[in-house]
Amino acid sequence: MKALLYSLLVAATLTSCTKADEAVNIQSLNQEFIGAWNNKDSGKVSNLLAEDVSFVQGSVHWKGKGEVSQKWVNETMPTISSLKTSVVSSSTDANTAYEAGTFSVDVLPPAPGQPGSIGEGNYIFLWKKGADKAWKLSYAQLEDLPVRTR
Repeated sequence: MKALLYSLLVAATLTSCTKADEAVNIQSLNQEFIGAWNNKDSGKVSNLLAEDVSFVQGSVHWKGKGEVSQKWVNETMPTISSLKTSVVSSSTDANTAYEAGTFSVDVLPPAPGQPGSIGEGNYIFLWKKGADKAWKLSYAQLEDLPVRTR
């Protein structure tokens, strides 16, 4: 009886460890990111970035948490609102997760009394699990369509 109980305990422990390391819920990661972005929480967004994160948008390529936080997060966040995504493809494994699809944002008017715009395009977010087991955004690529005035 003790041997059976011990075997069940060992099996349960191994199974729980294996499941925890198999994959992550990519939708949860991206919703955390989008929620922080829409709440204008630049600190939380920056905390979700990997130290070696890359950001690509057209001919722009920024690398490293400091540069991406400053030039993408801090400079772009005040100019847009209502980030929404529509997933086309996603996949996860034990150490990486990606999601790709389309996005839309409300582009705030440059001055009071001027019309706002709508920005749309495609995106790819690649997340990697670090040595500390925390998931961080490692790569973000945006392909914009021309901004449309409302």
